[in-house]
Amino acid sequence: METDEEEASRIVPFQLQFDKPVASQIKIAEWNPEKDLLAMVTEDSKILLHRFNWQRLWTISPGRCITSLCWRPDGKAIAVGLQDGSISLHDVENGKLLRSMKSHTTAVVCLNWEDDGDRTSRFFPPPPRVPRVPGLVPGETGFMDESENLSQELSNSSHQRFNILCSADKDGIISFSIFGIFPIGRTDIHDLSVLCPLANKHVDCKLLNASICKVAFSKDLCHLTVLCSGELQVPGDDLHGFHCLTLDTSIFYRRRNELHQVAQQASNIEDLTEVIRASLFVMSKQWSDAMHTFHDKFDSLSNLIHVNGLDSTPQEEFLSLLGGARTSPAVHQFLENSLGEAGLKRITKLVCGAGKELQVIVLEHLQPAVEIIGFRLGELRGLSKWRSRYQGVGLDETLIDNATEKAGMLLIQVERFMRVLSASVQQFSNFFNWLHKCVKMLMSEPSDQHQLLAFNSELVILFLKYLYDQDPVKRLLEFSEVDQSIEVDVETMERVQELAHFGGFTDFDYLRRTLAKEFQQILCQNLLPFFPVDPLPKSASSTVPTSISYYKGGAIEKQERFVDYVSFRLPDEPSSDLANCIVVTKCSMNDLQAVLLCVPDGYQCVDLSLYKECQLVLLLNGPSSVSESSEKACMMIVHADDLPFVSLPSSGASSPWKLEELKDSIVYLQMDSLKVRGIPHNVIAPLAVSASRGVACVFATRKRALVYILDEDEDEILDAE
Repeated sequence: METDEEEASRIVPFQLQFDKPVASQIKIAEWNPEKDLLAMVTEDSKILLHRFNWQRLWTISPGRCITSLCWRPDGKAIAVGLQDGSISLHDVENGKLLRSMKSHTTAVVCLNWEDDGDRTSRFFPPPPRVPRVPGLVPGETGFMDESENLSQELSNSSHQRFNILCSADKDGIISFSIFGIFPIGRTDIHDLSVLCPLANKHVDCKLLNASICKVAFSKDLCHLTVLCSGELQVPGDDLHGFHCLTLDTSIFYRRRNELHQVAQQASNIEDLTEVIRASLFVMSKQWSDAMHTFHDKFDSLSNLIHVNGLDSTPQEEFLSLLGGARTSPAVHQFLENSLGEAGLKRITKLVCGAGKELQVIVLEHLQPAVEIIGFRLGELRGLSKWRSRYQGVGLDETLIDNATEKAGMLLIQVERFMRVLSASVQQFSNFFNWLHKCVKMLMSEPSDQHQLLAFNSELVILFLKYLYDQDPVKRLLEFSEVDQSIEVDVETMERVQELAHFGGFTDFDYLRRTLAKEFQQILCQNLLPFFPVDPLPKSASSTVPTSISYYKGGAIEKQERFVDYVSFRLPDEPSSDLANCIVVTKCSMNDLQAVLLCVPDGYQCVDLSLYKECQLVLLLNGPSSVSESSEKACMMIVHADDLPFVSLPSSGASSPWKLEELKDSIVYLQMDSLKVRGIPHNVIAPLAVSASRGVACVFATRKRALVYILDEDEDEILDAE
């Protein structure tokens, strides 16, 4: 027994911190890049967020199948790719939905969110918050439910650092969004002109039926690595296999300052148009509720007139009463019984109170939002004058001048609405004051004239003629429940839509069109046909464990140089004699090198992840012959720097498949020469590794999560609660 314990201690270099049960099997897991938080997606597409000590912070269910997940670089938001092609952004604090975008038409299979590390601090006046609706939350005193505040948290924290969210779907479409919310373009890998080195020359090739497996930006955003499977159409042959593409995305580095400025301003305009939409919705609801109560009460007068056999309208009856004529039985019954003094006071309070609430919303939310839109457009207008720098990123001077004019007209519409609202509320109040006096007189109650509010007879006449059965405020606040879009008058709605169009959110075709020349430079710099894959069944890439990372590789001419590492497990194909192998490639300054790692006999690679300082973490299931032993799987670390990489020639190779060049230089991994940790369970993907915290989370087939400390000397991890 002593011998077994000594043997176990010899192969257990990583400390087991937790071994916890999970209610459902986990299919995706990602550590927060800045905090001790682990986001997990269950098989039934629920998102769980746990602290390092396994305390659960929140659980959300989008109601749709989740296909991918990634964190924003600052760790304050998480992007979730869905089966229907949507991408939703959630707040790290509570899981609240910040923004939802329909970026694709098919499942979003992978996401990558990267920033350039350059912070820009600027002062802007704080934007107004979205109002809240009363009564939806117990004790809430605002105007709108918290769920309506979609993008405030997202915008305030993300605009300080230039970052791009890259998303890819199963049909080969790659989309790019600044801050994760401002779409700037898309690329179809099937449309790329691919140069493939064959027979000592480069030939034009096309990818057909390609399905993307993984995407990753370089740290400087200058290139994008894409792993995909599909058919590479070359002259005289079609290569069905697993390929690695390197796309030139240096536009994001070269034009980052311009893109940052435009996206920051335009994204804020979108946030502010959301405040406008929400304000109009709340105002419409408040006013329509008040008017519904008013008409519901006063419509009873029409019924009484009909019952009494009179051939007149309520307006005519009220005008007769105002003129001093004899009160008709219908009006007398309505004022004394149907309405009464108490009912009149309630309606007065409701209508006039709604008018005051609308004025507050305009002054505190709507008008400031419109004014700040004008301020933002003013800055963009100034930038648009710098044509050589900004015209190429879609900042057209004529467009900005037009949008600035529309924003000014929108402000005029807001001021016009305030005048209409104030006049309407004043006339309603005057009408109710007159009715109050009439009710007192009809009920023969003694009243002190000084206690009754004064009224203007001319305003009563105007009210009966223009406001009693008409509603100019409603016409300015009409809301259509059919298409869920705000309807003011046609001209004002067009201006709001044009501002949203300018921001690039409802339709970014214009911006994409002006960026067309720049995006033509997003070409395939390099294509590596890694290994053949049987086209039937369809691509095995969806089950291939892959990992892409970038490490600093020194500095050249005072600029940091990054080394691109790509690693993946080689699928066992019947036509291939390379079995149970892992491929690691690195590319630096166009020098491509690779190495083949052969997993020990009996073990199978379940998942892998590139770790900090060029380390590769492998998760292996053990041989079946020892399945009854205490160790059914293991986790090991391989140092990539120590591997004998072999340069892959760009042309002149005997085979188009690059991995064929490595057959004679396979590295056989030895369990006794590596840091290996035995695991007492069979394990499954995913393997979640945190480079910033030095921890790994492994999931067992028996619905358990095991957290290991990869860096034994990290005190902050060991002391974590």
